[in-house]
Amino acid sequence: MKMKIIEVKNMSMQFNLSSEKIESLKEYVIKLLRGKLMFNEFYALRNVTFSVEKGSAVGVLGANGSGKSTLLKVISGIYPPSVGSVEVNGTVAPLIELGAGFDPDLTARENVFLNGAVMGFQKEFVKSKYNEIVDFSELHDFMDVPIKNFSSGMSARLGFSVATLVHPDILIVDEVLGVGDAAFQRKCEEKMHELRSDGTTMLFVSHSIEQVREICDYAVWLNHGEVAMQGKCAAVCDAYEHWSLTHTAFE
Repeated sequence: MKMKIIEVKNMSMQFNLSSEKIESLKEYVIKLLRGKLMFNEFYALRNVTFSVEKGSAVGVLGANGSGKSTLLKVISGIYPPSVGSVEVNGTVAPLIELGAGFDPDLTARENVFLNGAVMGFQKEFVKSKYNEIVDFSELHDFMDVPIKNFSSGMSARLGFSVATLVHPDILIVDEVLGVGDAAFQRKCEEKMHELRSDGTTMLFVSHSIEQVREICDYAVWLNHGEVAMQGKCAAVCDAYEHWSLTHTAFE
């Protein structure tokens, strides 16, 4: 029996959305202190339960607003769950938002070392791997350009190159392969297959069902924050595609 590297049990994620228009920060603070700030409760995720075996690749499917990115952020430790539990056994390399963790005013070169430090790497280690990062990202001519001048595709290239510098226990990828050219997407897919062959567990979100079918062996389908179906990737993808033909994102 394979070890469970991620276990999500009866997990819900609730956000409080302001139900009234606030004109300024001062007004917000005054109403908050007086207890007059009104909120609507919104559940991005509700009663989500599933587990991920070590070394597997799990696709997370769902329409826009279904809670996919929120789920990945909870698993990554960015959000604590409102209810239930999430247990993660291993190091996590999250690629959740383009440019997340980058300082836009710093150059790409400086951001490589900044990201490396955030991920717990020693400066000398990052320095020894610097050329490898640049070669994979194919950004040789842009390393001294501030990140704020990068396109989303260039940011994704750099982020993926740093995140996969070492082989993490868990790689979380959210839509970053949806930007950039097809050649680099194939290069990233090859890298992900390499990581999988070395035992890295993967959580993968993509609007491309073909990519999910190619990379994943298990899938979880979210609908309005709840698990609509989970199981073998092909069966879940087939069901989701059939559903997508007759439904819109926010029905």
